[in-house]
Parts: sequence; C-alpha cells; structure tokens
Amino acid sequence: MCELFGVSASRAPDAARWLRRFRARGGETADNDDGWGLASLQNGSFQLHKEPVTGATSALFAHLCAAVHSPLIIGHVRHARYPRVNSLDNTHPFLRTCCGRQWVFAHNGLVPEILREPDTRLKGLCSPQGQTDSEYAFCYLLEYVALHFEPHASGDRLLEFDNVAVAAGLIATHGTFNFLMSDGVSLIAYGHDRLHYLEASGADPRATVIATEPLTDDAWQAFRPSELRIYQAGNLMAQSQTRSEVGVSHAVT
Repeated sequence: MCELFGVSASRAPDAARWLRRFRARGGETADNDDGWGLASLQNGSFQLHKEPVTGATSALFAHLCAAVHSPLIIGHVRHARYPRVNSLDNTHPFLRTCCGRQWVFAHNGLVPEILREPDTRLKGLCSPQGQTDSEYAFCYLLEYVALHFEPHASGDRLLEFDNVAVAAGLIATHGTFNFLMSDGVSLIAYGHDRLHYLEASGADPRATVIATEPLTDDAWQAFRPSELRIYQAGNLMAQSQTRSEVGVSHAVT
C-alpha cells in the first residue's frame, strides 16, 4: 500500500532521521516502489519534488532527506494499484491553487468509485492531470473548500475545517481514504483506517510527525478510525471523527 509522511513544526526541525526511514519504505523496507514525492514549505510557498521511480534508490530523494529544512512537509511513497501506471502525473503529492492559496494533498487507500461521480460543480477549479482516484478525490475536497470560502470572513484558516471533515466522510464511503493535506499553514491529517502521529511536546522546535506506520521506536499514537486532526506549527488545533459509513461528520473535541 502507499504510505504517507507529514511534519508540522513551530520552525524547521531536523527531519532527516524520519525522512530517511520513510524513504526506505519506498521499496526497501516496504513494497511502495512505484514513485515518491515530497512537498515542503519554503518562504511561504511549496516546493514539490517527485519522481515515478523507486524512492529507496532515488539519488534525489536521498539528497532531499538531508537538505530539506521546513516547518511543513508532506511526503508520499506509492504502491500503484489504481491505476497501475507509473507516471509523473499519477505521483503524489498533488499541488493546486484554490481560494488564493496553494494546497498540497497525498492519499493512501482506494476510492475508485469517486471516478464515476459527476464532475465537480466548479468547472476548471481542479482538473485532474493524471488518472488516479486520489487526484479526483483531492479535487472534490477543494470543491468543498471553495464552495464555503468566505474571502472577507474574520478569523483564522480553521474556517474550512468542518467542510473538509464533511467531505472526507463522504469520500470515505467510497472505500479507504487516509490523507494528508495542507494550505501552507495547517497540516490536515485524516486517518480513515490507518495513520499514526508523534508529538514532540516540550521540544524546541515543537513538532508533530505523521506517518502511515511508525518510523522509529518512539511513542507513536494511532489515529482513531475516521479521525481528522488539524495541526498548526506543531500544535493540535482541532480534531473530529467522521461517520464515514453514512457520510456525515461530528466534532468530538
């Protein structure tokens, strides 16, 4: 299966020890050898590197493990299943602009029925460039964000949180839908059936690391089924648990 990796921190941590182990999951310690990608926030914008090749043997990925210093990172190693096509367009993460912001998204699981849903209501908002169910699901998430976006509303960027939670629950009814998503400020993590987090409380910088499977011997915690968590600068800002079996969501804290 594909695997996810994410970091939210108060300032750029030394993520090399986590990234190197994650890179190994791309074809060495796991069979996710159909592509890799890494998005990192640099000076307010995302830099995206990805290749449709085995991550564990990629010289570029090895270089980035040591070179990337960022307070916000999303990574992915791919085990191609739907479709079984290795191409740059089918390689995660995906990057789009919506509501005046860059959004990055990576997915683990299968939601093939999403491809048979009607086109998004906002034509041209997010046209998939590849053939993956993951990219189509990303477009549906952005549709929910855009439909409820209030450009003049006061407050912070948690305004879209409830809409993302509802959309995640709806999409999860189509299969398995674990994902990481970011607008450049928040790291949104949805553990439909498998995701873990490690919070470095009291550390400087404060950091939270997300991964499909624990990458170290530290005290990683498993997400509850269908749990969505949102982090900013390493801090947990909000969380909810969706009832994906009926496509609705409700806040639990």
